[in-house]
Amino acid sequence: MKISIDTDTCIGSGQCALTAPGVFTQDDDGFGEVLPGRENGAGEPLVREAARACPVQAITVEED
Repeated sequence: MKISIDTDTCIGSGQCALTAPGVFTQDDDGFGEVLPGRENGAGEPLVREAARACPVQAITVEED
């Protein structure tokens, strides 16, 4: 699995960090980002739910 956030699309709602805090966080400006080393999902079961919760669909989850 590969997780990425389109930083041009992200509006900083924080739903990703609330849903899967083991994979997502917010940067100093409040925009979502994937935690370093967690780009593969790190076994977090709620990664796909976090992607669905994003109001602007800025999160991409790709299968390997």
